[in-house]
Amino acid sequence: MTAWIFVPFLVTLLVGVPIAFALGISATTFLIVWDKVPFTVIAQRFYSSVDVFVLLSIPFFILAGELMNKTGITTRLVKFAGLVVGRLRGGLAQANIGASILFAGLTGAGVSDTSAIGSILIPAMKEDGFEADYSAAVTAASSVIGPIIPPSIIMVVFGSIMGISIGALFAAGFVPGILVGLALMIMAYIIGVKRNHPYRKEKVGAMELIKGTKDAVLALLMPVIIIGGILSGVFTPTEAAAVATCYALVVGFFVFKTLKLKDIPACLLKSATTTSILILIVGFASVLSWTLSIERIPQALAKALVSANLGRVQFLLLVNVLLLFMGMIMETGANAILLGPILMPLAIRLGIHPVHFALIMLVNLNIGLATPPLGVCLFVACPIAGVSMMKISKAIAPFIVMEIAALMLITFIPDLVLFVPRLLGFA
Repeated sequence: MTAWIFVPFLVTLLVGVPIAFALGISATTFLIVWDKVPFTVIAQRFYSSVDVFVLLSIPFFILAGELMNKTGITTRLVKFAGLVVGRLRGGLAQANIGASILFAGLTGAGVSDTSAIGSILIPAMKEDGFEADYSAAVTAASSVIGPIIPPSIIMVVFGSIMGISIGALFAAGFVPGILVGLALMIMAYIIGVKRNHPYRKEKVGAMELIKGTKDAVLALLMPVIIIGGILSGVFTPTEAAAVATCYALVVGFFVFKTLKLKDIPACLLKSATTTSILILIVGFASVLSWTLSIERIPQALAKALVSANLGRVQFLLLVNVLLLFMGMIMETGANAILLGPILMPLAIRLGIHPVHFALIMLVNLNIGLATPPLGVCLFVACPIAGVSMMKISKAIAPFIVMEIAALMLITFIPDLVLFVPRLLGFA
């Protein structure tokens, strides 16, 4: 009977059906063919899974990021990152990674980072003498940081589905995100030395640094307002997202004066489109997850793992392999919603803190954003750089290795994840 769940899902994926509809078709096919529940129950289940107040933060976070990008803030962040790390070997590559770390606090979505930063830095890197495939690879690999450092859209989705404090997840994301960024910088330095990549040789003057910081500070304040408000209890995540949108409007219209009224409809449309895609994935993934629970597949898997007497280390290694593979072939949100309810109880049974395990899952799955064959950040970076998927896949391999190395540290040193949440009283 379970074949009626997985076969339609695999077939629809292979023929190119969008992931949200592939999830819905497979679940609906099974439930209708085997007459498990009335058709109306499927719709009710879909609606109840998206009728969650905290999910309202998603369109606001996306809109805030779009508005800040329209103000030209990306250029200011790129320039600031170049001033801070541009003198390291591989200058613009290091600035690319640094900009992704800074930009992560604005959008919370990897694809947005790839598009915004890539459109500026990929042409600049090519003009400066960097290989086109390498430029695209650095951009795609560093975009993984976006959904790890808060605010993060996938953390909002995962926290709402799993009943985990979004504030705790946000607090837990800082160190892992920075750790992934440092790992990528190390690899960029090694490759920069090997290939003799250019870098900034002149020192940064005090006045230049002050001006660059002044230009970037308003952008850097937005994540401080969002995260500070949530962690201090002043805002809920949804309220923080709305405040971030208002902040972006004020900065764009009255401070930088680069945001125009004609830009607003495009930003609203992009926010609505992206949100609708995410909501469809959340809804249909929830229906499929419910279908799996009807067939007691999670319980069967749990029983098999328990009977295997896996210790914590073996379990975590197995989970990492599974999630890295799933991240390669399926969208991050769908993976998190489907696999979270299955794997989280097993992790808790083995004494793994739920916030720690949530970050292991999310970092793991976010690496899939830059991993072939279906890494969406790769698809965005390829046309900007004018390179094939084959070339970027080869160029990104060393960076994926460094991200996995950072993942291993996050997995087996829980304090790297739990230090900040404990400091703030979340764990």
